[in-house]
Parts: sequence; C-alpha cells; structure tokens
Amino acid sequence: MTFRAPVRDLAFALSAVGHDALIARAYPDLDAETVAAVLEAAGAFTADVLAPLNRKGDTEGARYENGTVTAAPGFADAYAQFVEGGWNSLSADPEHGGQGLSKAMELAVFEMVHAANMAFGLCPMLTQGAIEALDLHGTERQKRLVLPKLVSGEWTGAMCLTEPQAGSDLAALTSIARPDGKGGWLLSGQKIFITWGDHDAAENICHLIIARTPDAPPGVKGISLFLANKFEVRDDGSLGHRNSFRAGSIEHKLGIHGSPTCVMLYEDAQAELVGELGQGLPHMFVMMNAARLQVGVQGVAIAERAFQQALAFAQERKQGRTVWEADGTIYGHPDVRRMLMLMKARIEAARAICLTTGVLSDLAKLADSEEERAAAKARQELLTPIAKAWSTDVGVEVASMGVQVHGGMGFIEETGAAQHYRDARIAPIYEGTNGIQAIDLVGRKVRMADGAVMRSLCAELALTAESLTEVPDLAVVGRRLAAGVAALERATDWVLANGGPASLAAATPYLKLAGDVIGGAMLGRQALAAAGSDDPWLKGKAALARVFAGQVLTQAPGIADGLMDGGDDLEATTAAALAPT
Repeated sequence: MTFRAPVRDLAFALSAVGHDALIARAYPDLDAETVAAVLEAAGAFTADVLAPLNRKGDTEGARYENGTVTAAPGFADAYAQFVEGGWNSLSADPEHGGQGLSKAMELAVFEMVHAANMAFGLCPMLTQGAIEALDLHGTERQKRLVLPKLVSGEWTGAMCLTEPQAGSDLAALTSIARPDGKGGWLLSGQKIFITWGDHDAAENICHLIIARTPDAPPGVKGISLFLANKFEVRDDGSLGHRNSFRAGSIEHKLGIHGSPTCVMLYEDAQAELVGELGQGLPHMFVMMNAARLQVGVQGVAIAERAFQQALAFAQERKQGRTVWEADGTIYGHPDVRRMLMLMKARIEAARAICLTTGVLSDLAKLADSEEERAAAKARQELLTPIAKAWSTDVGVEVASMGVQVHGGMGFIEETGAAQHYRDARIAPIYEGTNGIQAIDLVGRKVRMADGAVMRSLCAELALTAESLTEVPDLAVVGRRLAAGVAALERATDWVLANGGPASLAAATPYLKLAGDVIGGAMLGRQALAAAGSDDPWLKGKAALARVFAGQVLTQAPGIADGLMDGGDDLEATTAAALAPT
C-alpha cells in the first residue's frame, strides 16, 4: 500500500511539546515555516524513494557472498539520494558540516524514514550515534578526518558491542586490542548482531568497538572504545588499504530483512583509541543512549505504517452487513473502529513522548542557565528508557492490531501487514531489551535526587489533569488522568522505598504505568492545544485523548496495585509458580 508521510501530525506534535519555544530561544535561524518545509521535503523523499523499497527489502533482503555483504536491491541508490539530500546531517554541529537543526526535528524526520523503510533507516540511525560519540570523545584527528564524512553520510557508522558470550553482560567480552608499537592498536575478536556492519552503500564503514587491552582489569572498568575503519584513512583524508576485519556471515532474521545483521571477525585490525583507556563503557553509552531514543522513534514509526495500512484496508474491504451500512466495508464495524482509534491514540502518545525527549536533549545543551540545563538533562535521562521501551511496545501492539484488523488476510504475507509485525518485534529487544530499560528506570532514573525528578514530572502531569477538568469536553480525560497520576505517585513511593528483587520484579509494570500516564498527559495537552477549533482534524485530538483515557488510563490504578503485590515473597512465589510438572 502507499505510504503517506504524517507531516501534519509531526508538525502539530512538535509544536505541542514545546518545539516552537525551543527554536525561538535557541535556534534563531529556524522558524515554523522552515520546520514545515523540512518536514514536507522529508515526507516526499521517504514516500517516493524509501517506501517503494520496503517490500523488496523484506522479500529479497541483503546478501552475503564470499565475505562480502551487498545491500538489498535499490538500497544503495536510495542511500546515495539520502546523502545528497542532506538528511544525514540535520542536527550535527556546523563545525563538522552539519546543519545545526534541533534534535527533535531530526527525530521527526527519522520517524518518517523508519516508517517508510525501517530496515533502511537503521543504517543512518547507527551513524548518528557514531557522530555523537566522536563529537564528544574523538581525537582531533578523528574529528578532522572521520567525523565530517559521517556527518555528511558519505561514510556510515556501526556500533560493535555484542559477542557470542557477552550480550547484555558486556563485562564478559573478550575482544582484545594490543598496542601496535606505532601509537595505534591491533584489535582481534568476534562481534555479533552488528547492524549494517558491512555493505556496499558507502565507500567506508567506521566501526566503534569496545574491547579490552592486555593489562586491563576485569569487568567493565577494563573496557575501552576503539575506532576501526573498513579502509585506512590517510592524513590527507584519502582512503588507503583495506583493514583486516570482515563479515563472517549475516543473520537470517524474523524481520528487517533489508538490514544486514553481521557477524564481524577482527584479525589484528588496525584501530585507534577513542577517548580514555578504561572509559569505553561510558563513551559507548553516548552512542547507546542516542540509539535508544531513535529506537523509540522506530516503534512509533512502524506503528504509524501498520496503522495506515490497517485503516486503508478497513475502508476498502467489503464484508457483509454492518450496523451503519447494508453492504459496507469492515470499517462499518464498531469494534474495528475501536481498534483503529486505539492504534492512533497510542501512536500519538508515543510520538509525543519521543519528541519531548528530543526537545529536552536540545535544552540540556542550549538552555540559558546551568540550572535549567541540568533540569532538562535529568528529565531527558528519566524519559529515555520510557521513550525506548514504551514506544517499542506500542509498535508491536499496534502492528499486531493491524494484523487483527486485516483478519485472515493479515496472516498472509502478500498483504504486507505481517511484515510490519515481524519488523516491529526486534525494537523491544535491541539497544538494551525493554526489561533492561525498566531496570534502568527503577534502579537509577527514578532514584535520581531521591526521586525528585520523577516527583517533579508527576506534579506537572497533575497540573495538566487539572487544566483538562476545566474544559467540559475534556473533563473526563482530566479525571482519569488525575487518577493515573495518583497511581503513578503511589507506585513511585513504593519503588523508592523498596529495592532489590521486589522493585526489579515490578520494573516492567512500573515502566508501563509511567508510559501510560505520561502518554495520556501528552494527548491531553494536545487536546487542550486544539480546543475551540472547528477543524475536524484538530477536533480529533480531543477524541483521541478520550479514547486513550477510557481504554488505557482506566487501567493505571490496577497496574499500580498489582506491581506492589508479591514482592516480599518473590523467591518462594517464583519457585511455586514455575515448579516442574
């Protein structure tokens, strides 16, 4: 089916989360007209160039032959057009060739890229993380020779963490980097699950790799970050000999077939240190955190694509009598419309959470005072695991509902609905599973400043609920949001008072509760922003807020009560519940 870039939805969402105020104070050369023009151009590119390749990428995929990886048919040419259009350099520093636009705008553009072709979007997404890591921790040589090529997109970046025996437990990695006697390093080892680790769409690929040095201590403190380029980068910027690393194979996956997921073999590969010895993990987390927010955007994107297809199918599929039509489409069934409305409400809530996190990322760097920058940074850190996990769960849920709307046709590959479900399923897993995001939320982020960051957010959400109750058409949304905020506050107090297995077991339901309540507040704010308009599209914002309040926020008190049950006797409960038959 034809993909329609959700340009108006994105422009409205950006405005509703404070992007207009951000650009007024921090981006003097950026205005609403420019934002609209960028979004329109990105929408045209993604719909016309990337979306038509999505199905072919799924059915034919990337290829591996004789140690060489070839991108899916059409991807290399599309990537060249992506680079030529300047889409890779949106938020990068102009000092390195970037356009200096806001992070939130970059996220909005990348949502359209991922919705049009998620497998394609993974390539520039990983490059964005490499840009941020080198910008903060790279040497002067790396910033002079490598960073501008990554910013332009002429070269791509890959993040190389996982090993067969070291997935989430990076302390177990065994890749080693030895001094070469010339100021560089020779890196040996094996990495797996390396997204776009090899391909033919760019002339050079820059691998950011974590490894140990011979005298490093055990554990994460012994990890350092290295840069290994597929081709040598000479001092004048030209490319030299091929480095001694290669793809050993590519994985055969459930989805995202157009994205080559590589097993990479390093055999005394020439490498350069990035940042400080022994600081590889915090340096790598610059990439990881950038990728986590982008993956949250992927969840929104694949949900948007699945929703568009489900809506179009429902409005075309003739299937007997409905309550509104004697011989109508399945769109005439109230339960089908219920699913479609809930799909759209979840998408808009997740979109707002991700874009809000992007605005906070900008404010953390550009706000006027150190106090405001610190507050924005803390709020950004709190929301990042929610943006990643809650939004990617939304991606899977909405894609699954999309299959349901299609009925039996959704289970047939030819309709394309199944591809969205298969593609969506990876997002809750990579860049730190959603369980890890939940552990990070309850173990670190909620506990920042003894809970003050989360409590401050809850206080703002409560004010939104109060404002909603003052608008007759939105009063029910305000009441249900207020109950949701109270549930989140109660659960937060419990998490802060309980550590260890109890809070860890409650981590995932707590993250869901937080996402549900924050998402409901975001939809409420959009409804308030649209209140009073006669535009049917804007009036729909209130309808979506009511749908979400009725079907999602009403569950919040029960989630809060449930996550606090059973923690005191968790080990015994587990032993009983999972006893062998």
